[in-house]
Amino acid sequence: MRIDLHTHSTVSDGTQPPAEVVAAAVEAGLDVVALTDHDSAAGWGEAAGAARRLGITLVPGAEISCQWRGVSVHLLSYLHDPEHPGLLGELTRARSSRERRAERMVELIDADYALTWDDVAALAAPGATLGRPHIADALVARGHVATRDEAFTSILATGSPYFVGHYAPDPVVAVELVRAAGGVPVFAHPKASRRGYTVGDHVIEAMVAAGLAGLEVDHRDHSEPDRARLREIAASHDLIVTGSSDYHGTGKQNRLGENGTSPADLERIEAEGKGHVIRP
Repeated sequence: MRIDLHTHSTVSDGTQPPAEVVAAAVEAGLDVVALTDHDSAAGWGEAAGAARRLGITLVPGAEISCQWRGVSVHLLSYLHDPEHPGLLGELTRARSSRERRAERMVELIDADYALTWDDVAALAAPGATLGRPHIADALVARGHVATRDEAFTSILATGSPYFVGHYAPDPVVAVELVRAAGGVPVFAHPKASRRGYTVGDHVIEAMVAAGLAGLEVDHRDHSEPDRARLREIAASHDLIVTGSSDYHGTGKQNRLGENGTSPADLERIEAEGKGHVIRP
């Protein structure tokens, strides 16, 4: 059984609508796929319809953008109640802050590179929360950079003069909120140092104490020593171990199914979550 528990659609920063992500998962030979857009469950309905139609199992989820002392932390949540007031309120606050931040970054960038908010909005799907990936796409369209990745390592990099921070919840608080909403919290790519700074093991320990269920171990941004260390941590706390693609369509090179999760670990997620997996 091929299981990929981390993908993105145009609801956040992917390049395909939810139904197309599901169709791509079928084409890639997956048996199970999770839709985990940033801070949003808005794509669940469309993805569920496509999954039933195309004969693939869908795990509804989200990727919550958190921050610990200025370091970005991403938390995957599976099978939570998308209407839970505490979690929904925090995600709404984060999305609003991210969009205000994007507007300010465009203003700063425009002083040196011709770029407008209309340029960015034109490349986003209706209802999507605009952020750095959409700015990157606009920079590519304007010819300022060749690819989205190039934009993130130059103009949009954390240390660039155009970078603006945004609100994000503490990861320990986010774990607690996911659990309160009946979800299963899994730390996404915990040691992806090529993306920037990562938190130490003591932060993982604090998240475990708050109810963290698992670690995303097998991810393209983890080295073999990273994976080995994460498996040690997972074993010491009896955590779920996942692997995934972190697929964004053409927005990144990540390929559906390039890393996978075991059926046993998916069963644990289903057992712990209050929501339901969508089966054909």
